[in-house]
Amino acid sequence: MAEGVNANIVIIGCGISGISAAHRLVKAGFHHVRILEATARSGGRIKTGRLGDNIVEIGANWIHGPSEENPVFCLARQYGLLDPEALTPENQAMDVGGHPPWFPNFFSSSGRKLSAEDIYPAQEMFVELLNEGSEFQGQQGEPWASVGEFIRSEVQQRAAEKWKDVDASTRSLRLCAISNMLKVECCVTGTHSMDEVGLGAFGLYKTLPGLDCTFPRGYEGLIKNIMSALPRGLVTYNQPVRCVHWSNTEKRENPVVVECEDGARIDADHVIVTVPLGYLKKHLSTMFHPPLPLHKLHSVQRLGFGTNNKIFVEFDVPWWDADCEVIYLLWEAEDGMVDQVPDIHRSWIKKLFGFTVLKPTERFGHVLCGWIAGHESEYMETLSELEVTHAVTQLIRRFTGNPAITPRRILRSQWFHDLWTCGSYSHLRRGCSQQDQDNLMEPLPPKGSQSHSLQVLFAGEATHPCYYSTVHGAVLTGWREAERLISHYSSFSPSEPIKSKL
Repeated sequence: MAEGVNANIVIIGCGISGISAAHRLVKAGFHHVRILEATARSGGRIKTGRLGDNIVEIGANWIHGPSEENPVFCLARQYGLLDPEALTPENQAMDVGGHPPWFPNFFSSSGRKLSAEDIYPAQEMFVELLNEGSEFQGQQGEPWASVGEFIRSEVQQRAAEKWKDVDASTRSLRLCAISNMLKVECCVTGTHSMDEVGLGAFGLYKTLPGLDCTFPRGYEGLIKNIMSALPRGLVTYNQPVRCVHWSNTEKRENPVVVECEDGARIDADHVIVTVPLGYLKKHLSTMFHPPLPLHKLHSVQRLGFGTNNKIFVEFDVPWWDADCEVIYLLWEAEDGMVDQVPDIHRSWIKKLFGFTVLKPTERFGHVLCGWIAGHESEYMETLSELEVTHAVTQLIRRFTGNPAITPRRILRSQWFHDLWTCGSYSHLRRGCSQQDQDNLMEPLPPKGSQSHSLQVLFAGEATHPCYYSTVHGAVLTGWREAERLISHYSSFSPSEPIKSKL
């Protein structure tokens, strides 16, 4: 390990993945670790903001599956960042399969509050189909290429059997609810449409037990606590990287050169790239020299990376039930089970499935968080705050039938137009497989080349085989690549391939 502690390691990106890698390397005794961050802040897609007096999450929102296996939960508990309820054994044991049992309110586009009992059968069928859709992973011959096509086909068949005695208007309403749930799933998955998500690979995503919880004082508290354990000056801010120059031949002195936008050139023994997949896709042709090997390049292109944005809306008084945790907006003409709008410029707001209610009320007052994914969400980012406020106000007045409701203020995220993320998080597009994920996380030079020098390593949520799109996935990949280097210097011999540790 003596040789290792003097290795020059450069980490590109100061999101949770880069910070986690740096933390583990420094703890293992590496003296020359530095992070290059393109922006003026740490945290990446963890970003806490303010709406009036309220703390809101512009980026990552929940700890998904807060239980012992989740490193984010364990760190948050260690740093004392969670409410007591989140720490209870009951909370950790609750397995919700990625769909928390929130108490809903349903409204329709004709201005009616709907009976939840009328909608529940559609929700049950939808969750059942999502679970079934997860089972095709690893099997040959899935019936449809995408999750969206599978769900629509199955709903049509099952609705004809199960709802044949239901009156036409209730049946139509349930199909409208399926459209709404497809939009919900677009937000969960980070995609424009569930027709773009591969059915065969859908089951690769795994959930952890535990009822999703939030950080009362903001997710950025996690970043601050991990950062406080790193040496001062380890991060260079406002330092975008233009190109990583690596070598496909035998190891030489400082095999990697990191070229920054300002012309600075930094020599390194190893570089860990933690940039979001969206950024990687956009800068694929210029970010590496020589270019990525074809198999890796094609996997970057095949994997999906979409946009999911939030619109926070504050009110003087609530127009939803006191126990309500989520509000679903059902468009009565959408019984065709659709998750895209035909005219984005005129109808983008229809992609917003509804709102989650920020709880507890004592902390937040009356604040809702609207969710919108896909190209409609990307178009929303181009509008002025006034235009978005107007659209949201009209939407709520229409669905409640109350023309007097007026938001006090709004705040929205704009992840697609963020230069350094180009979207929200990754998913497995149709045509993707586990091989694409393996290719993405494979270090450079690739397997089979003359050199085993681990010049360029890859971390970030998109490189996790089953927790992609999550913060805990990002943490685990940062640790994985740090461990890869630690084991490289402690026990690596050229005849042994490096095994990634999760």
